[in-house]
Amino acid sequence: MTTVLVPIANGSEDIEAITIIDVLRRGGAEVTVASVHDDKQVQAANGTNIVADVLITEVAEQMYDAIVLPGGMPGAEHLRDCKLLVDMLEKHDIQDALLAAICASPAVVFGTHGFVVDKQATCYPGFEAGLTGAEYIADQPVVMDDNIITGQGPAMAMAFSLAVLANLEGIEKTQEVAQGLLC
Repeated sequence: MTTVLVPIANGSEDIEAITIIDVLRRGGAEVTVASVHDDKQVQAANGTNIVADVLITEVAEQMYDAIVLPGGMPGAEHLRDCKLLVDMLEKHDIQDALLAAICASPAVVFGTHGFVVDKQATCYPGFEAGLTGAEYIADQPVVMDDNIITGQGPAMAMAFSLAVLANLEGIEKTQEVAQGLLC
């Protein structure tokens, strides 16, 4: 079974976090939701309370097929500042695991820590300066380059999540999930 880590933080974008988790689970992935704080419950950017499965400290040594970051502010900053998460992203990148981020996270997390250098990427408009070393693609809602997938923002959460699913489970499973969601 495909394994995916979805780190969340206080201020993560509600729609993005829930859509990522839901779509990937519908597609058969084993999704672990991990809080980067000392408490499993986080309050998303628009007030939704989300309870993580685990704390990031509990899974820091595990390897996943993918790590998928929601955006939102200040959620993306909390993800950026979590040393354990950054260490996990680095280990996974070396192994060519899928790394995906949407909204502010491509710039705030991936850009800050060098994951998009010499790659094409997108993000929430206004954050593109944070895509350090990347070629910013403004006119595409979802961009994939090598093992990195980036997405623009909340309205693109479904397309982004389906793109991640397609890369993990294949197009047939993704079409099945998309049809069930009326996409």
